[in-house]
Amino acid sequence: MKMNKREYRIGDLAKQLNIEKFVIRFWEKELHIKPKRSTGGQRFYQESDFQTFLTIKDLLYNKKFTLAGAKEELLRIKNNRSTKVIPSQRIAPNCFHTKLLSIKEKLLKLQEIL
Repeated sequence: MKMNKREYRIGDLAKQLNIEKFVIRFWEKELHIKPKRSTGGQRFYQESDFQTFLTIKDLLYNKKFTLAGAKEELLRIKNNRSTKVIPSQRIAPNCFHTKLLSIKEKLLKLQEIL
């Protein structure tokens, strides 16, 4: 029995992510995301696209990455999925945000000591 893959149109995707359609178009352009298109040029997004946009939203809105930092993190995530990495050997991403979080954690521990 075949399962139909869920497809989203841009309006559906925007509604599910609670963002505007122009934001999706902007992220597509800046992060080089290429959704499937109909012969008429209408965008159709797969579940994997939805997950990618969900990750982008989390990186930008919750984790406060810049667009460049989010792009770098997406590449890192993609590369980690394609190769087996032992957690103890995983290298932290080289981005400003991650370094700041590390410093913040150290400062909080220092504050507890004082």
